[in-house]
Amino acid sequence: MKKIKRAAHKRRDVEKKAREPLSPPPVADTAVAKPPIDERAGAAIRRGRLERSLTLNDLASAANISVPMLSRFENGQSTASLIMLERICSALGTDLSTLFREIEQTSGTAQLIKSTDQMEVVRSGTKHGHTYRLLSYHRGPRKAFEPFLIKMDKDSESYPRFQHPGTEFIYMLSGRMEYRFGDRTFRIEPGDAFTFSGNVLHGPEKLLDDHIQFITIIIYTE
Repeated sequence: MKKIKRAAHKRRDVEKKAREPLSPPPVADTAVAKPPIDERAGAAIRRGRLERSLTLNDLASAANISVPMLSRFENGQSTASLIMLERICSALGTDLSTLFREIEQTSGTAQLIKSTDQMEVVRSGTKHGHTYRLLSYHRGPRKAFEPFLIKMDKDSESYPRFQHPGTEFIYMLSGRMEYRFGDRTFRIEPGDAFTFSGNVLHGPEKLLDDHIQFITIIIYTE
């Protein structure tokens, strides 16, 4: 009797887990830490110098500072005063505000989703035979964009039409198709890139090969 009860409990646990919604797999989504400001300022100065094809001697001479001092600034080994930074910026033909903006642009986030962790998701085209693999997960309150890897074949029941806010971008990986955009039809082949307004009715018109595969990115606007 105890064995029967244990088996029943085990079966209920399995059925309960099967009903639970799938959650996104772990994603390497980390904030990129800022290097010290001396290093960021030095890197910005070095980029500016190299973009102008200047040597250390050229910039040091124009800014009226020594070459060793400029080298220490660029390598983040020494802190440049505002007066020094202003002289360096002037020699580079820029200003302090531009330099500071570039220094602040080094922060951000990065996300890596391994191919084995990319989820197949349900979209409006799923019931028509489209397979969607989500290539990025956005965890904020508002999505900026959605990238998908889409696979289709000629066994699809039909080719639905889509309409949504924002802009859509398609990059064809394999196979060929005719794609409807409003009252126009475009032939898309491997390597082709197609960008269009999402608010105009659109969707595949005809598959020219048995199997096709493409990446689509929907960029949402305010």
